[in-house]
Amino acid sequence: MTKQQDINVGKISGVFGVKGWVKVFSFTDIRDNILNYSPWLLKKGDDTRLVDVLDGQLQGKAVVAKLDGIDDRDQAASLMGWDIYIAATQLPKAEKGEYYWSDLIGLAVETKSGEPLGIIEGLLETGANDVVIVKGERERVIPFLQGHTILDIDLEAGKMIVDWDADF
Repeated sequence: MTKQQDINVGKISGVFGVKGWVKVFSFTDIRDNILNYSPWLLKKGDDTRLVDVLDGQLQGKAVVAKLDGIDDRDQAASLMGWDIYIAATQLPKAEKGEYYWSDLIGLAVETKSGEPLGIIEGLLETGANDVVIVKGERERVIPFLQGHTILDIDLEAGKMIVDWDADF
């Protein structure tokens, strides 16, 4: 069950200057890593637009980018609120035992005794450790601790095995 999908990596949040630069709210772990990916697929509602990233940098706490074909402040302003996606194939291959969150969403989760718990709806960073949000007959929040609560992840089979009490 290998998934090829677009991954939401940020959002255009404003304009920067008068020459068409946009401010970007980046979801990447190192904020300006978003600039390493081009092209971006911009989405807003049913509209999409593929744009090349020509330049970019950290500007204070913000990320700013120059996009191909966006040459003035009004054009940049028209992109405010658009989500930024990249193709999953643009990401470097994960090392063995490492996973992109986007690869885990949608996996079936079951206990080590084979009891189904639901489907991974999302993951959250909590500071102490990440947690997996599993929705089945009810929602469960399971710590993402490989080798402890997370026993096995099989992306091809679309399944995660956990050491977790189904009643918890």
